[in-house]
Amino acid sequence: MTTPAEQLLPGTRRALLHRIATAQAEGRSPSLAAAVQRQGQTVWNGSRACVDGHAPDADTQFRIGSLTKTFTAVLVLRLRDEGLLDLADPLEKHLPGTGAGEATIHQLLGHSAGLGAESPAPWWERTPGSLRPELADVLGEQTRMHAPGRRHHYSNPGYTVLGALIEAMRGASWAQVLEREVLEPLGMHRTGPEAEAPHAGGWAVHPWADVMLPEPAEDLGLMAPAGQLWSTTADLLRFAAFLAEGDDRVLCAASVEEMKEPSAPPEPGDWEGNYGLGLQVIRRKGRTLVGHTGSLPGFLAALWFCAEEDVAAVVFANVTSGPLLGEVAAELVDIVAEAEPRIPEPWRPLSEVDAELLALTGPWYWGTRTNILSLKPDRGLELRGLRGDGRGARFTARPDGTWIGLDGYYAGETLRIVRNDDGSVNHLDLGSFVFTREPYDPAAAVPGGVDENGWRGLGS
Repeated sequence: MTTPAEQLLPGTRRALLHRIATAQAEGRSPSLAAAVQRQGQTVWNGSRACVDGHAPDADTQFRIGSLTKTFTAVLVLRLRDEGLLDLADPLEKHLPGTGAGEATIHQLLGHSAGLGAESPAPWWERTPGSLRPELADVLGEQTRMHAPGRRHHYSNPGYTVLGALIEAMRGASWAQVLEREVLEPLGMHRTGPEAEAPHAGGWAVHPWADVMLPEPAEDLGLMAPAGQLWSTTADLLRFAAFLAEGDDRVLCAASVEEMKEPSAPPEPGDWEGNYGLGLQVIRRKGRTLVGHTGSLPGFLAALWFCAEEDVAAVVFANVTSGPLLGEVAAELVDIVAEAEPRIPEPWRPLSEVDAELLALTGPWYWGTRTNILSLKPDRGLELRGLRGDGRGARFTARPDGTWIGLDGYYAGETLRIVRNDDGSVNHLDLGSFVFTREPYDPAAAVPGGVDENGWRGLGS
């Protein structure tokens, strides 16, 4: 039996190398670096470069652009978990005078606050942050493009505002808070707002000729929380492991999962993708990928993690445009998942039996529709249609004896076990729907009652 840390099969490694080599050649990037992680262990690193002997390695820094937003979102969720704010709070409550104060923190995190996509001219990614010393310089005169909460509209200034919120509530710079609360605990010592050797230089490649132009690497000032960071493939795989399971030193698993939940309806025509709280979420080939892409002049970056396969991939390039790194990173996940699918853990029986919960399992009928209630290893319950259709959900217990829906149609809904006077179960009440042990069981409290003549055939 192999261990997660063992290298991938030779055929898989060659397929990964072929994919990034193709991306570097066809995308005409001076260099490209990638890495893959499986079950929390790095299993492959690869790179290509236009200069022989100078290919980047896992310790070479690249700018990661908007991947920075995920780190900023983690800092905001930490404030929420400490009880210092609520995501439903309007910005004005904690950071007054911005002109965008009616937007909630949740809307800012999920790009549904209605703010503009970019700051006013000049182009903020290629000019010093000192040109925008105040939030008003970032937001401009027209702070709102859309009504808050109505639609997803990606906003770099929105994350600048979140960075200012973090600084106001922590009494320290965004970079200092990030270092102390996220980078240091996760051991990401090669990630930060400034480049530290060895690092790649950023280049623009002419669209119609194989010639290059160096790109400036500006300090983005107030815009830093939207895209300032430099990192390495090794460090971002550490971050991917954190996104997979959480880390109580930084953010608990439940809050990390909350970041992955869609925060607003997707844009029309983009039903396979959505945005959570600082995380992009896409569906492809039956898998869910969470992570983020990023770009700044001279650099492209992408990080995707697939929970079903427990595989993560990171790809960097030091070019302004060319290779579609979001697609490349997703394909690296596909290659590993399809060539070496995850081997499931052995089935094991429950460590103990709860007779009362066991008695609830089996078929339940909503009218005449058959549903199956099953007991899960974490002492939760799961309700599914017998044929895999209909409405279903997982449930977790509450202290008061009820159950709360975790997903699906019944997410947030309450499941109650309604008992007879002798303690036996009469029916399940799920958001006012009655589930009985028999179809329209006359002994159960079925709304509207059950015809006293019972079931009948055509000739009755």
